[in-house]
Amino acid sequence: MTPQDYVQQKAAGSGSSFYYAFLFLAPPKRAAITAFYAFCREVDDVVDDATDIGVAATKLAWWQQEVAKAYAGQPSHPVMLALMPIAKDFAIEQRHLQAVIEGCQMDLNQTRYLDYIALSRYCHLVAGVVGEVAAQIFGQTQTQTTAYAHTLGQALQLTNIIRDVGEDAIRGRIYLPVNELQQFGVTAQEILNRTYSDRFTALMQFQAQRAQGLYDQAFALLATEDRRAQKPGLMMASIYRALLGEIEREQFKVLHQRISLTPLRKFWLAWRVQALGKL
Repeated sequence: MTPQDYVQQKAAGSGSSFYYAFLFLAPPKRAAITAFYAFCREVDDVVDDATDIGVAATKLAWWQQEVAKAYAGQPSHPVMLALMPIAKDFAIEQRHLQAVIEGCQMDLNQTRYLDYIALSRYCHLVAGVVGEVAAQIFGQTQTQTTAYAHTLGQALQLTNIIRDVGEDAIRGRIYLPVNELQQFGVTAQEILNRTYSDRFTALMQFQAQRAQGLYDQAFALLATEDRRAQKPGLMMASIYRALLGEIEREQFKVLHQRISLTPLRKFWLAWRVQALGKL
């Protein structure tokens, strides 16, 4: 299996909504975003599949070393072998990859966030930086497009957090800020026990409104000159915003199930942005 085959399988096998946006890219850009996304999946899986924190920490430390070696001209992992030949062409820097690893390390060491400012730091590392790299790959000419991409990354990550509250609770993690749980009178134990209440619904509606606001902010920041090139990101926004709407219609019943869109609906939403420019 070639490194390119490896990253292709890693990206496609994840079942992520991101993959649908990649389908419409020209081959060089598709190769770059697929390799970068495969890297993000590799390090994220270290945390998600962890049964021993010490082992996971060792694996992330290995990835830090692998990234440093790759940028020194000595990649060994298939993902880095696929990524390095095209990294310079799309301004993918070592600091970007190390930031993603740092965000994953936070998952090993932290299961609560005191407030939204603290959560934003985490979202910056695992999603904002990813958004910035993606925007560079898709093609940008305006500096403000970086702010758009970062804000959109935050919105996508908050949507993920809302969707995954129940799954994260099984792992003992609660990403919803502690001071906001207190504001709505929801205890951590209720979430860990996956107990619904009107208070929980109100808390989740508050989170959804914040995410919706970030989508609006992101769209307002996107320069007209870059809108066409940034269609893949807009596809992701369309899919994730539709998912957020679905979660709201299900009244935030996310503690016992993972609400998702069908592959056909994801493809339709992506195609609609590509062909019609509609979100």
